[in-house]
Amino acid sequence: MASSAEAEQHHQSETTTAPQDNLPLVLIHRLPQFDFSYKSWIPATKFLLLDPLDPSFSSSPSAQALARSARVLVCIGPSPVAADVLDRYPTVECVVGSSTGLDHVDLSECRRRGIAVTNAGDAFSADVADYAVALLIDVLRRVSASNRYVRAGTWPVKGEYPLGSKLGGKQIGIIGLGSIGSMIAKRLEAFGCSISYNSRKKKPHVPFPFYENVHDLATNSDALIICCVLTNKTHHMINKDVMTALGKEGVIVNVGRGALIDEKELVQFLVRGDIGGAGLDVYENEPFVPRELFGFDNVVLSPHSAGATPEAILAVQEVVRANLEAFFANKPLVSPVELE
Repeated sequence: MASSAEAEQHHQSETTTAPQDNLPLVLIHRLPQFDFSYKSWIPATKFLLLDPLDPSFSSSPSAQALARSARVLVCIGPSPVAADVLDRYPTVECVVGSSTGLDHVDLSECRRRGIAVTNAGDAFSADVADYAVALLIDVLRRVSASNRYVRAGTWPVKGEYPLGSKLGGKQIGIIGLGSIGSMIAKRLEAFGCSISYNSRKKKPHVPFPFYENVHDLATNSDALIICCVLTNKTHHMINKDVMTALGKEGVIVNVGRGALIDEKELVQFLVRGDIGGAGLDVYENEPFVPRELFGFDNVVLSPHSAGATPEAILAVQEVVRANLEAFFANKPLVSPVELE
């Protein structure tokens, strides 16, 4: 906790809108490019915000001392939270995340230190699910490629564009049947697709066939949709063997994390025509994308924007606020992450 005098002394820019007596202290952790206007949605009337990137912070010893007593760290976007960050703030008890994936947070270190971690919960799930289905339809029906064909003036010259492939009736393998994966399955069932899945463990009361490994799932699928978390175990899980099992007509859609796929291997499969196509929203070395992918009409690319809608952003802001309020009220966190 911080008194009114302390607040005014070290962070006046964030504390002039309301009295600050006994407000819970919240430490903001972000990279310079990840601002997201947090001051507009984490209310300064409820929390005393400390941002080490604020110009006033570096010149205020009292602010720095207060930061070292913070119990909560709000992680804005994919800002890395590793052991060195936690060493700087040894009193942190909870890391409140604002993204679904947490590959930027050292979860094993948090577990070792007894630090709770939250993520965005279901805030992005529906929009990411919509986007995954859109990418799949785009690749199969060649929507983006047809758009380029018309805009380039090619239709009157070369005639009708090659046929795409029907979505209905396809066998779709979903990797990661969490909130996003379940919503993808619901949407694709409406198109008449057959769903199967791979996940860390078989889900009770789920009617879809479960495969213990992604190779067998690929063997029995026309398309794979990847929406699982990135860990040491899932890094490059879509490798040469899995792509071979998926086959020459198979399609890969990735709305998870880029490193879930062996990206160099995927490029080679596409160059050789050994896979049917790909819809990619994430990449191994963002924002850089392999240039080889730019020339394929059977590849649809987007800039890690599957969950980026105004509605989703408002929803994740509400989740962050709710987690903060729950923590300081000693109530259960709204979107806790299991630290295995």
